[in-house]
Amino acid sequence: MEQHFQMLAAYNRWVNERLYMAVAELEDEEYRRDMGAFFGSLHRTLNHLLVTDRIWMFRFSGEGDAPKALDAILFDRFNELKAAREQEDARILNWVRSLDSKAIASRFTYTTVSDMRTISQRLAPALAHLFNHQTHHRGQAHGILTGLGKTLPSFDLAQFQRTEEGRPYS
Repeated sequence: MEQHFQMLAAYNRWVNERLYMAVAELEDEEYRRDMGAFFGSLHRTLNHLLVTDRIWMFRFSGEGDAPKALDAILFDRFNELKAAREQEDARILNWVRSLDSKAIASRFTYTTVSDMRTISQRLAPALAHLFNHQTHHRGQAHGILTGLGKTLPSFDLAQFQRTEEGRPYS
């Protein structure tokens, strides 16, 4: 189980690097244009992903920031958001690498952002949600970029596994 989550954390960093490289080529107007995705624009979608990763990492580790709103704009400037994304991906990867099977099977308790309920659950399904949530909204980001006429590199997990970084997981 540890290797599975380590793979997802490494993939998460790899694919976010590819996504942000593609977004960096956009004009600011394109980056901020409402394209009809759940959070509208790439700007808002990418901020949401950082918000939720910070919330979950605070829940998991008790460290870092825990934004209070799922639609918060943490960084208005793309370059600042990109740097924060890189730091968060490194933090996620390092934290996941620190987990053993006992930790992954353990339970944790947290308070939800949307309705302030206290939840207790096993860590493994919550980690699966963290990575699935990233994939869900990256798919929306991919759709936005495609709608803007951009050609993107592969975001496929199998493609990652064929890279030097991903080969240990293939």
